[in-house]
Amino acid sequence: MSLIENSLEKLRRASGSKTATAATLREPVALLREAKPAAETGYVHRRTSIDLVQLRTQGYLPDTSQERAFADWCHRVKRPIIHRALLPGAPEDARTILLTSALPGDGKTFVTLNLALSMSRERDITVLLVDGDLPRAQMSRLLGIEGEPGLLNALRDERLEVEHLIQDTNLPGLQVLSAGGPAEGTTELIASVRMQEIIAQLMDWNPRRLILFDSPPLLVSAEARALMSIPGQIVLVTRSGRTPQRAVVDAISHIDKKKLQGLIINDAYLMNEHDYYDYNYSSETVSSR
Repeated sequence: MSLIENSLEKLRRASGSKTATAATLREPVALLREAKPAAETGYVHRRTSIDLVQLRTQGYLPDTSQERAFADWCHRVKRPIIHRALLPGAPEDARTILLTSALPGDGKTFVTLNLALSMSRERDITVLLVDGDLPRAQMSRLLGIEGEPGLLNALRDERLEVEHLIQDTNLPGLQVLSAGGPAEGTTELIASVRMQEIIAQLMDWNPRRLILFDSPPLLVSAEARALMSIPGQIVLVTRSGRTPQRAVVDAISHIDKKKLQGLIINDAYLMNEHDYYDYNYSSETVSSR
């Protein structure tokens, strides 16, 4: 049974609970490269405060009763992503990670936010959470930075240094970049050489920075499809009992299989209290047939 067939079978079986389950995420295969000090950017970032209580009330953080189990789940998901990003000899774009979904309502923003919070607790890296859902800017609204200068502003105006637009947060290790805007022709802006320059600048300023993109749903957004060429790692979020199997396969057909690090099945049934679906596979074997 192929990876995709196996994952779709799990989607067929899964139902019920509100526990997000990692499916088919790649295990680490080597040690992290030696730690380097963060680059001195010369910039004093603006600062924003993330209200975790409000995010929990809105349903974007797990209930306090589920925090420990959910923290373990996030650890399982983030570890292979971080290892791949910092492997000796890894391509530079491995430090850019994009989470997308096939359709709206699959829980992508919930997963992206929680993964960013978990990754920011690592001692040796900084996480930059970028709102790449330019048409809706949902992540910017959640974080209270909607309408502030961000990615779209840097794309439109080549005189702007994108580092000036990054905001530090009250959570150590976490920075944010709003969607910015508004702007017309967002798909063309994402596909431009300027976008490539911005990503290179964000990585160059800090060699220990991981860039985590919240993307629009892949099958309903031209912007999402344009974003597929940017990251070195892509994770697809699906929702048990909601995401049609055909939509999962169609979404995977838009993704470079060398970049696809796995599927996350949201709201999936756990077979018992200790059991997670397996997630050990090599991304080179992904098939979308």
